[in-house]
Amino acid sequence: MEAIADVTLWQALAVALFAGFAGIDLFNVLTHIHRPIITGPIVGFILGNPEAGLVAGATFELMWMGLVPLAGAQPPNVVLGGIIGTAFAIITGQTAEQAILVAVPFAIFVQVCITFLFTAFSPLMSVADGYAEKLNFRGLANLNYIGMSILFLFYFVIAFSVIYFGADAARTLVDLIPKWITDGLQVAGGLMPAIGFGILLNIMLQRQYIAYYMLGFLLAAYFEQPLLAIALVGTVFALIEYFLRDSIPEKGAVASGAEEEEGI
Repeated sequence: MEAIADVTLWQALAVALFAGFAGIDLFNVLTHIHRPIITGPIVGFILGNPEAGLVAGATFELMWMGLVPLAGAQPPNVVLGGIIGTAFAIITGQTAEQAILVAVPFAIFVQVCITFLFTAFSPLMSVADGYAEKLNFRGLANLNYIGMSILFLFYFVIAFSVIYFGADAARTLVDLIPKWITDGLQVAGGLMPAIGFGILLNIMLQRQYIAYYMLGFLLAAYFEQPLLAIALVGTVFALIEYFLRDSIPEKGAVASGAEEEEGI
């Protein structure tokens, strides 16, 4: 991976603007442009190296694919963790695995800041309740716009400050890190996708899906099929589940229908 010369003001502003919109998307829109697999190539395109951005984004996505904010639970922030980690990898010429050194601390730091923001603005919930009782829809909309504006500014300021003012510091930091630490990070980075999958399976794995999991493992480990082929096989089974399972009547429904028929 080759390092670019410098980050220009316009590049930093463009990345910060995108970070702002991605930050809103995480909580309010959910088009999933905030996921590292999307933010990585976009940040790479802005910084002049979309290929490196795609590699970094895919690496972070594997690591964080099981991290989704649900209700009050706030996992490490994948938005700024992915964007800043990708920018760090491109600016310094490091691998995505080594960029974890920067991505993970920033993801945790932003998680703490977001929790503080949500706590600080929690009194606005009573204001929203008051608007709802009075059917003040404009007031409710304005509260949501205020919240999204604050989120946008938060993500914009952090992304711009780190990428524009921290580029030189990042290079200096990389030069100071001993080689044995960067080699260790390389190994740890290779393990992180397995941890990401473990977190995802802990949430999603159910008894009826174990056969699909074993099939994917067999295709990869014993038949040495590429990921694209395994993904297509998974798509076939997903389509079968989606279109055919709903057409099969439930046992309870069948029994109920039989009783009605007997009754008629």
